[in-house]
Amino acid sequence: MPDRSDAAPRPKTVPPKPAASLVVLRGGAEVLMGMRGAGHRFMPNRLVFPGGRVDRADLRAPAATPLAPRVRALVEKNASPALAHGLTIAVARELEEETGLSLGTPPALDGLDYLCRAVTPPGLPIRFNARFFVIDAARTRGTLAGSGELEGLRFYPIEEALALDLALATRFVLDTLKSWLALSPQERTARTTTPLLRFRRGFTE
Repeated sequence: MPDRSDAAPRPKTVPPKPAASLVVLRGGAEVLMGMRGAGHRFMPNRLVFPGGRVDRADLRAPAATPLAPRVRALVEKNASPALAHGLTIAVARELEEETGLSLGTPPALDGLDYLCRAVTPPGLPIRFNARFFVIDAARTRGTLAGSGELEGLRFYPIEEALALDLALATRFVLDTLKSWLALSPQERTARTTTPLLRFRRGFTE
C-alpha cells in the first residue's frame, strides 16, 4: 500500500447554518437589492437580497400574524416548526436592520410566501442553508435607509438585475421568482414543493 502518512488532511466539512432572505417585490417587476461591502466574509461585493443568519432569539420571538398555513407547510417540509418560525422572524428582523423597512412590531408574517432554498456547497469555511421568501412591497412600512450593511439599496427591475454579475444562488432565486410570477394565484396556492439549489444534487427538491 502507498504510504499516506504525509497526505494532507481532508478539510473538515462545516455544517450549513440556517439563514433566510426576503425578496421584496414592487409592482410585480422590481426587487429590493443592495451590495454587500468588501469587508464581509460571506459574498463580499455581491448584489444580494436583505437577509441573514437565524438567531436563537428568533425561534421564540412573537409575531402579530402567523404564516399562512400552506406557506408554513412548505417551510416545514425541511424545517422543524420552531425553525420555520425562526426563519420568518429572521427575514423580518434582517429586513428592518438592513433596509429600514418593516413588517411591523411584532412582524406580520401572513404576507410572506416561500420561494425557494439554496445550500452553500461543501468545502467552504462559511455555509448557509438559506430559505428565500417573497413579499409584496405594499406589505412593508418605513423609509428605505437601513444600517449601511447593504450599499446602494434600491429596487432593481428583474431583468436589469439578471444582466449583472450575480452569484449563482442569487441568479437562481431571480429565475425562480420569474417562474413564480408566471403562476396564477391558484397555481401558487396549489404548490406542494419548492425549488432547491444544492450544488451536489441539482436544482430541484
